[in-house]
Amino acid sequence: MNQTSLFKGKLAANGKERDVEMSAEPEHEQPPRVIEQRGLWFEDFEPNVVYRHAPGRTFGEADNTLFSTLTMNPQALHLDADWSSRQPFGARLINSMMTLATLVGLSVEQLTQGTIVANLGFSDVRFPAPMYAGDTLRAETRMLSKRLSNSRPGEGVVTLEHTGRNQNNVVTAVAVRAVMIRCRPNLGSGELPSGEELGGHS
Repeated sequence: MNQTSLFKGKLAANGKERDVEMSAEPEHEQPPRVIEQRGLWFEDFEPNVVYRHAPGRTFGEADNTLFSTLTMNPQALHLDADWSSRQPFGARLINSMMTLATLVGLSVEQLTQGTIVANLGFSDVRFPAPMYAGDTLRAETRMLSKRLSNSRPGEGVVTLEHTGRNQNNVVTAVAVRAVMIRCRPNLGSGELPSGEELGGHS
């Protein structure tokens, strides 16, 4: 059904005005452009850039207890407040595996959401300082290197270094991991020769 609208106007003829009804065809609206939330394509990762993630994550006692029990970790240093109070750190510590998982998780929305193919592995995982209940973990990431895949066209391997700090800016976790990332759609692996490396440890 062709929808039209009628409106009244005035037509001047022979110096006189008279009312007329005029029709107006509806304007054809363009469909809105869709912007989908995602991480970075392979081509978007840059050397010598710090990707700072927000928000941070504050750990509570319940987080620590739940994570430790869900992962079958009965370590008293995470679960027994009385025993932990008499140990060198003086209190229960946040499970370091939860710190590591959260460190990576904080980077997902900005870097790998919808663009990752696979998490290939971790190296150089360190916990220079402990986290306690009530501490807030903040994360940032640097790209150490990247190369296009020789065996998987349209994908590349990106090596990332994640660094976590507490609310006092003390480094509490560092992890280097390699991820397989998709190239920008319709570009594939044509921008660089297969296997060429970009960036470096800086």
